[in-house]
Amino acid sequence: MIYSKTDKTLETARLLLRLFKETDAQEVSKFCNNYNLYKSTLNLPYPYSIDCALTWIANHEKNYDLDQIYEFAITDKQSGQLYGAIGISNHQQYKNGEIAYWIGEEHWGNGYATEAAKALIDFVFTEKNYHRVYARYFKSNPASGKIMEKCGMHYEGTLKDHIYKNDVFEDIVFYGIINPMK
Repeated sequence: MIYSKTDKTLETARLLLRLFKETDAQEVSKFCNNYNLYKSTLNLPYPYSIDCALTWIANHEKNYDLDQIYEFAITDKQSGQLYGAIGISNHQQYKNGEIAYWIGEEHWGNGYATEAAKALIDFVFTEKNYHRVYARYFKSNPASGKIMEKCGMHYEGTLKDHIYKNDVFEDIVFYGIINPMK
């Protein structure tokens, strides 16, 4: 992972993680206005309009500069094609944060979320001095758990019937990783 402090980017073998721009809103709206993506995410509204995307993007740079949340567009390093989003909160007093991600359905299965998550975890451990990173997913979406495992995260527990969404109770599964450099 290559971090550019001035550009606010992370670079991997295939990807460039960068701050979102207003010009990404149309593509974000297209990706997120998808029921299959909505049903596997905790906070994504549905339907998802371009106004939702613009509102969401509006505070990313401020949140980044204030060290509150680091949210990145997951893009192809060569073409600039947008694949999805990844972000992590910064609970400074606890030296930890929750990582979350989504990939547009047409790009599922290519390893983009795993590659981006590994880079973001490396970034917060090396550049932001986090002690721990955690994540959670709906048990009904085991692919998200596989991404967490590939990033070195470990199963920490399940909250049974914790979320009520779409007329069903969902189990939430927690994973975490401690900074190995500590």
